[in-house]
Amino acid sequence: MSRKGIVTIVACVVIGAASPVLFTSDRHAQASPVAEGMPGTVTIDGITVPDIGPLPTAVPMPSTNLTYKAKIELGKQLYFDGRLSKNNAVSCAFCHTPGAGFADPRQTSIGVDGKVGGRQAPTVYNTAFNHLQFWDGRARSLEEQAIGPIQNPVEMAETHENVVKKLGKIKGYREQFRAVFGTEVNLQGIAEAIAAYERTIISTNSAFDKYVLGDKAAMDEAAVRGMALFKGKARCILCHNGPNFTDGKFHNLGVPQVGPMKEDLGRYYVTRLEKDKGAFKTPTLRSITETPPYMHDGVFKTLEEVIDFLDKGGGPNPNLSPLIKPLGLTAEEKADLLAFLKALTGEPIKFEMPKLPK
Repeated sequence: MSRKGIVTIVACVVIGAASPVLFTSDRHAQASPVAEGMPGTVTIDGITVPDIGPLPTAVPMPSTNLTYKAKIELGKQLYFDGRLSKNNAVSCAFCHTPGAGFADPRQTSIGVDGKVGGRQAPTVYNTAFNHLQFWDGRARSLEEQAIGPIQNPVEMAETHENVVKKLGKIKGYREQFRAVFGTEVNLQGIAEAIAAYERTIISTNSAFDKYVLGDKAAMDEAAVRGMALFKGKARCILCHNGPNFTDGKFHNLGVPQVGPMKEDLGRYYVTRLEKDKGAFKTPTLRSITETPPYMHDGVFKTLEEVIDFLDKGGGPNPNLSPLIKPLGLTAEEKADLLAFLKALTGEPIKFEMPKLPK
């Protein structure tokens, strides 16, 4: 993703005809009645991090954007509507497609007029649990993230003003905005509706979740061994920790830079801190098997390649994270670790394409 087109959203009180209710997915609610209490911590080399475990039953949402059915339905339509882009063809789903784990199967994403982006589009799975969005963390909310690509010249290449005008001419959108927000079509409502829909895209109820909640038949022996490696010798948990398998922080792994960008300094573009050069946000590992290729620039096509890369201690880089060290994994240990990563695949999300308003 380009770092251009950043807009700060000023939250407003939602006014709607429907009664707001906190969103809890049925799939998600099955995850665990005990998930609210995290299972503890893990310490490696004197570094203590939250242990992995099931997701909490409640999906986080801001008090300024409470979620209810009509808003989710509106957001889903907007998410799949190419009219948010200059050529009326590039939607959010163009780069974050349900068929590819709500990510992009291409190495880096393509926008209006075939322009090639510099980064691999990350999954929308569980972004509700992220406190910062994008690989470099430049957006502080899903609402802010949702409208950034609209005016990015290598993504949707439109302007916020034109999008509001276009959608305002569509009867179906006018009627829904009045019902959901009590307003005409506006940028704030677009952001809130898309974010509301994205907060329903949750990966959970994986074999791992079932296993830690007591179903010891949910993971095979290889996956169980892989979990022990994940929390020990392989050191994965130092970054991929907590219920969403991410610390939400930024690390430099020495990932080879490929694609159209000759150099990508990641988090540094946001903070301008020397220590953040080449650092990118830790992605969730939930449903990771659904979202190849991997890393911020899609350099690795398979999880096997990722495991080999990290086993060697990452790549050479002056800002390499001190958490990254050669692991010395055997072929069997790599296979076990892969088996565990496969066990993080969540239950399939039932999906139907929305009918776009006219």
